[in-house]
Amino acid sequence: MIYHHNRMVFKTTTTEAQRAEALASLRNQGEKIDAVIRYVVGRDIGGEFGYSAVFVLEDLKGYWEYLMAPAHAHTDEIGLPLLERFVSYDTTDSDDPKIAGKIAELHARRYAGNPALAALVAGLPSYSGSSAPAPA
Repeated sequence: MIYHHNRMVFKTTTTEAQRAEALASLRNQGEKIDAVIRYVVGRDIGGEFGYSAVFVLEDLKGYWEYLMAPAHAHTDEIGLPLLERFVSYDTTDSDDPKIAGKIAELHARRYAGNPALAALVAGLPSYSGSSAPAPA
């Protein structure tokens, strides 16, 4: 299993309607993407982030399906421009010592196939995430 976490801080210029639309789009991902087994979207408690989303995926095949889904692309398009800080990371019970690199490769393949998305991510004021290989 892979738990894909997203933590975010919206820009102070983000309106309540924009925030609500972005959060609804995240929830739509959980409802519409078949690879998502479970999900939660809501307030991030106990940290410096305002909101979080977690999507549970069975394996790397499901992770790729999740990344490439139109519902996910829609959230990126409307949500990323609203963010001041964004962190994505994964928790897994996989014993594969190369799982971090494999997840990073999925992200790299997605960015390579979508320069507009790569530009959106590169333009975030603050981003760290599972799209970069973890240290050995």
